[in-house]
Amino acid sequence: MNTDLVQGRWKEIRGSIKANWNKLTDDDLEEIGGRLNELEGRLQNRYGWAREQARDSVSSFLRSVKL
Repeated sequence: MNTDLVQGRWKEIRGSIKANWNKLTDDDLEEIGGRLNELEGRLQNRYGWAREQARDSVSSFLRSVKL
């Protein structure tokens, strides 16, 4: 996934991210700032997921929003 594309559209997809992963806070989203590795790390922390599960979840989400 092109991280530049995600970072460029971050403000557009923040609401969808928050709806998809409701354990992420507004502060989390602000600090993530479109960096996919940071999003995966936050998902690991908030949901207790392994890195691969977080990566798969992010990839699936990004496909669903057609980035």
